[in-house]
Amino acid sequence: MTERTAVVRPLDRPGDLGWVVMAHGEFYDREFGWDTDFEALVCRIAADYADGKEPGPQAAWIAEVDGRRAGCVFCVRADARTAKLRLLLVDPAARGLGVGARLIEECLAFAREAGYEAITLWTNDVLGSARRLYERHGFRLTAEDRHHSFGHDLVGQTWRRSLQRDITAGAVPPR
Repeated sequence: MTERTAVVRPLDRPGDLGWVVMAHGEFYDREFGWDTDFEALVCRIAADYADGKEPGPQAAWIAEVDGRRAGCVFCVRADARTAKLRLLLVDPAARGLGVGARLIEECLAFAREAGYEAITLWTNDVLGSARRLYERHGFRLTAEDRHHSFGHDLVGQTWRRSLQRDITAGAVPPR
């Protein structure tokens, strides 16, 4: 068996934004039966990123496996002290290669270096694999709310983690 090669690079090539929208739309339809309202939300998030509508530092990354797009994540400003992780996705064919962890680590490192003190994200409880990754990277659930979106009754979740050093112990929160 040939070893598969995964790399994470900045989202900066023609087709990257379109791939993010298409991959999210197709994956969430196939896995969860979500309708095009979700794809439209992803499109707005990607367009706002591309237009630089969010003030402050922001970045996005694409993971490639054997030269093909296989994942993504965005880091944007929530407020002056808080970043927001958005649009994490790993193609099912690339799971088990550490792609999701690498994308989250890239996002956390960027947010820390940009001077953000904390990072948040919003997800839904049905996304178990992503939630387990968030927990392993130090995120903690801070709120839940029931909503009807994307053609389904869902439970939205807000997660948060500090990016500050633990001054008393001199340690950096887990990456």
